[in-house]
Amino acid sequence: MGILDGKSVLVTGVTHKTSIAYNVARIAQEQGAQVAVSNFGRALSLTNRVVQALDPVPAVLDLDVTNAEQLAQVPDMLRAAGFTKVDGVVHSVAFANPETALGGKFLTTPWEDVATALHVSSYSLVSLAMACKPMFSEEASVVGLTFDATVSWPTYDWMGVSKAALESASRYLARYLGAEGVRSNIVAAGPLDTIAKKAIPGSTTFNDVWDERAPLGWDLTDTEPTAKAVVALLSDWFPKTTGEMIHVDGGVHSMGA
Repeated sequence: MGILDGKSVLVTGVTHKTSIAYNVARIAQEQGAQVAVSNFGRALSLTNRVVQALDPVPAVLDLDVTNAEQLAQVPDMLRAAGFTKVDGVVHSVAFANPETALGGKFLTTPWEDVATALHVSSYSLVSLAMACKPMFSEEASVVGLTFDATVSWPTYDWMGVSKAALESASRYLARYLGAEGVRSNIVAAGPLDTIAKKAIPGSTTFNDVWDERAPLGWDLTDTEPTAKAVVALLSDWFPKTTGEMIHVDGGVHSMGA
């Protein structure tokens, strides 16, 4: 038996085998879940290719989490994929313009690009949860992914602000959906060599920090520890945990100088 036996889970943002979302989908399946994944636009073809390595091959939803019309169709899309309920939603979606909103350009970023970063990376956690809400089971779990935004980081700029908003939005989801049995939590991962990280100018500066300060060590290429934490939060093993941020960063967050 797996810890997700009988559960149905939607995993957004599956793009490549190096992505956290891909390993979440893989491990969730191994633990007994029915899984559907989503992406949109040019990335959709990449998603359709990469999921062929999963067994069974999950349904792929064409879903732009900033598109209200598509969000309204989520229950129908999930039913078409064979879902009768939703036990878990994984938010693994983020974007900030690397030309204007990242890499040290914080003070000059135009509002239009800030708005895009906040919409895609933060507000979409709430809109995605609400889109799935009509199909939520009695003990549904929403899990988002962040790079700990309780502090500032070099080059991370408006993505850091967006992740701070994401973390706060998760706590408010926990507040407002808790009465219906819905849990909302965040997993804060250390730096991982994903496509998303490579798009951040100067992101390699994080590598030395983790090399020096992670008491458990840190493998930049290994997304599995983070994915396992997400799957654990999707399971029934955290029945009374909500509004929490779980760090999977080798312990760096707890270290001083």
